[in-house]
Amino acid sequence: MKAMRAGHAVGALAGALVLMVTTAGCSTGSAKADSPTGPASAGAAASGGASPAASAASIAIEPANGTTGVKPTGAVKVSAANGKLTSVKVTGPDGTEVPGELTADGTGWAPKAGLAVSTAYTVDALAEDAKGVVANARSTFTTLTPDKEAGTSDNIADDGTYGVGMIVSVRFDRSVKNKEAVEAGITFEASDGTKVKGHWFGDKRVDFRPENYWNPGTKVTIHYKLKNVETAPGVYGDVDKDEPFTIGRSQVSTVDVSTHKMAVVRDGQQVDTVAFTAGKPGYDTWNGVMVVEAKEGTTRMTSAGVTKEGSGDEYDLVVPHAMRLTDSGTYVHGNSWSGSAIGSSNASHGCIGVTDTKSGSPSTPAGKLYDSSLVGDVFKVVNSKGPVVDASNGLGGWNIPWGQW
Repeated sequence: MKAMRAGHAVGALAGALVLMVTTAGCSTGSAKADSPTGPASAGAAASGGASPAASAASIAIEPANGTTGVKPTGAVKVSAANGKLTSVKVTGPDGTEVPGELTADGTGWAPKAGLAVSTAYTVDALAEDAKGVVANARSTFTTLTPDKEAGTSDNIADDGTYGVGMIVSVRFDRSVKNKEAVEAGITFEASDGTKVKGHWFGDKRVDFRPENYWNPGTKVTIHYKLKNVETAPGVYGDVDKDEPFTIGRSQVSTVDVSTHKMAVVRDGQQVDTVAFTAGKPGYDTWNGVMVVEAKEGTTRMTSAGVTKEGSGDEYDLVVPHAMRLTDSGTYVHGNSWSGSAIGSSNASHGCIGVTDTKSGSPSTPAGKLYDSSLVGDVFKVVNSKGPVVDASNGLGGWNIPWGQW
């Protein structure tokens, strides 16, 4: 899912009223119409017949019949007085019932989850008094159509395959205030039972990961149920969908800046040692765990925002086999200009440069590393003089201990 939007319209919000209905019923439990009056009724009494008894139970339904603009959460309540509820059914236009729960004393009922927006619902309720006489009540109402929506996007493609370090990053185009409700509306189902937890970076971004790297081969489905979630006052989510993806083989590369060698470990076995050059003094490469967030191929890199103008350290390069590690511009990429520095010293402006041709060749160390890598693969940098990469800079969340995640 790269971006998900839904249309919106203005819905009028009407106040919830209470509908009180008491219906006569026979002792067998089936609801009856009001008893007849006039001569026919008198005749029935004369012949010994008895009018059906009215139930002492009464039922209150919120929202009241005909209400529109109802909030999808917290607005639906059913209660009984002088009796207990025996049946409550809330159904949408397709007849699907909304799951709900009775209170322990049987006098109240509420839905277990939020309703859908822009949807008409019908409530049918039955209650019995102490003598078993039944009362019934019905209410129909319509939920609101959001006036404002929080647009949602993430970094997952349907049925994509990712490395074991993949972090799911969900972003919103409006600030989220009800963060717990939003997290509850984004759930993960993993084939091996792996549990996933979210961590917020500000009010517009929440990242999800397990405690440890994913197990290779895990099938994962993200369940988005946000359309009924009020993300902020008057603002609702814009997506209800399932999004599947798969974790591929494990590949974790340890980038040792002190030796200028990278150990590539695949499925527990070291498969390659790759020479590189890292950030020179003043441009030291970040330490810590970084995750491939994009395989960009051939990419233009400039010194804008990296070096001072007129310092003599400016650059403007087109580099092959570029894999982005941070939002701030750290890459693993092909390098054709550093020569003998690769494998022996640090000469870059913070990136990890691997031997390549100018236009990029699949047979070079950089080409082979690029072709063997997945988005979500891990590069762990050690022994650099730079600080640990910030957890919000790309998919750096693995640098936060689980207890603080």
